[in-house]
Amino acid sequence: FQYLKRFHQGCNLDAFRYEALSVEGSPAECLQLFLLHCGVMDPSWAELRNFTWFLNIQLRDCEASVFCNPDFVQDTLNGF
Repeated sequence: FQYLKRFHQGCNLDAFRYEALSVEGSPAECLQLFLLHCGVMDPSWAELRNFTWFLNIQLRDCEASVFCNPDFVQDTLNGF
């Protein structure tokens, strides 16, 4: 949700890192962003769960990758 919220607001996500145990927004706002970005017109709960699960894994792997670390790559992959 933290990534989707900032993406939806047009923020630069290159330097953002997930903040564990921090609470942002309301459950309704979270659900609204998931529905907006999941890519299915009328998703089931299972489709929303799969979307959030896949997104979470991808973002976790991205944060763990040295190639996605702005301190390491500096501006060589700007916008990637």
